[in-house]
Amino acid sequence: MTEQRSAAPGRLEGLRRRLGESPITRRLVGGPDHQPAPSLWQGLIGSVLIMVGSWGVGWLAMTPTSLFARTTVLNPLRVEPVGVVACAILLVLGSLLLVRAWLRLGQRLEGRWDAAGPTVTRATWLWAAPLMLAFPVFSRDVYSYLSQGRLLHAGLNPYEDWISELPGWFMQGADSIWAESPSPYGPLFLLMSRAVWFVTGGSPEPSFLLFRAVSVAGLALCLWAVPRLARRFGTEPGWSVWISVANPLFALYMIAGVHNDSLMVGLLLAGFVLIGPGSSRWRNLAGLVLVCLSIAIKPLTVIALPFAGLLMLRDRPGWGARLNVWALCLAVAAAVLVGTGGLTGLWFGWIPAMLSQGDAAFPYAPFGLLGLGIGWLVDWLTGAGVRPVADVVYTLGKVAAVGFTAWLALTRRPVHPVLATGLALLAAVLLAPIIQPWYLLWVLPLFAVIRRWGGWPVWTLYLLVMVLVVIGVVDQLSVAQWISLFWVRVTTAAVGLTYMVFIVFLDPKTSTLFPLAPRWRSRRHPRSTTPQELP
Repeated sequence: MTEQRSAAPGRLEGLRRRLGESPITRRLVGGPDHQPAPSLWQGLIGSVLIMVGSWGVGWLAMTPTSLFARTTVLNPLRVEPVGVVACAILLVLGSLLLVRAWLRLGQRLEGRWDAAGPTVTRATWLWAAPLMLAFPVFSRDVYSYLSQGRLLHAGLNPYEDWISELPGWFMQGADSIWAESPSPYGPLFLLMSRAVWFVTGGSPEPSFLLFRAVSVAGLALCLWAVPRLARRFGTEPGWSVWISVANPLFALYMIAGVHNDSLMVGLLLAGFVLIGPGSSRWRNLAGLVLVCLSIAIKPLTVIALPFAGLLMLRDRPGWGARLNVWALCLAVAAAVLVGTGGLTGLWFGWIPAMLSQGDAAFPYAPFGLLGLGIGWLVDWLTGAGVRPVADVVYTLGKVAAVGFTAWLALTRRPVHPVLATGLALLAAVLLAPIIQPWYLLWVLPLFAVIRRWGGWPVWTLYLLVMVLVVIGVVDQLSVAQWISLFWVRVTTAAVGLTYMVFIVFLDPKTSTLFPLAPRWRSRRHPRSTTPQELP
């Protein structure tokens, strides 16, 4: 078998020479348009542009401990209008170039996903590498992480005490929207945040590099877990990794944006890899510990706990078997969370904090706007106030999400446990008063490992990725106060939308992915045909 595979490229090359170069030949035997290298290098160029752009418009805390705040080396990029606008344009162009490279990589690997795993993994690491040296972009939550570590180091309780109680908190870079909110993170992550504050002394640059290392660890776990889950459930591993982990949103929001959600998802997926009806008792136990550590990073994944138990059972388990595995799940969760809670001295303070999330922030998610709309209407009719009514709506949303999760776990014919986890997390997101763009990455790997999907869900995802990239850039630009943020945003949005139009409508390669492409272009550039589809 090995000799046959090694001889295949030679036979294909001979066939290519006999037939000559033509579009049909390239589709049959794999010509230049089927080689992934150009897409890998194009994505690397995009990541380098993002890195350089972040040096001008990325988030940088202006504290005495900041290494760059004390120098003038970045002044041409950060304080001069021309440099700021140029960096903003580089950021949006680099981000969309990365999206295009991802789309082209998928086109080039179509029909060869079984052997594409190493290529997709290599692309993911190659595209993420320059982002390790970027200033935080797309979000400045990393500075909230650091401030909450400072709270814990000072002997305060991040679930009860707020960032605004810290001297000079605003100079540390934390977003004021979270200044008077309880921490939404689990005790294990707060312990990590405290360690980062202690090691770096609060210096921003070493701090976000250490937090980024945590995000990279989550990326590594995802790259390890997703192909194994896909192979186990009968999905093409290369495609599953490409659509979810190699997705530009992961690199941009998890690595460049420095989010702990990467580790949360990585631990959850790694736990699912270990858990199964054919696994040993100790392997199942280790998987449950990983799932519970995910809860200790971000408590929302407690939703996954009942489905982790069902994953240990075969199809249509009886009630006795379910109760047994759920008892084991509760015991392991109690041990892990008591242990991490005891190390921090915070115990189970994350429970009321989790239930109150979103109260201090302006809700801009669809369900958040629905709550405000009902609140305004009731206030107009009765004078009861907007926020009290909106809070009732948000509470009903949480109850509905919990009820839906319970139904998925208790139904007589259970949904696939991994798919059920994705559906439960999706319901929790959609029924929450706040949605962040990277929440999509919580559920995307869970759906991708169950089955491959195509048609409108895929091209809708492509459009959504581009929209979230442009919104993320425009919304999260760090611009000096003497420079008009409005016009920088307008310029950046105009460039981003123009490039989006090019990718969707005008690019002869990528426009074939979208049904919105003009008919004349579809005739000139038909959708790529894989060798399996040709007669």
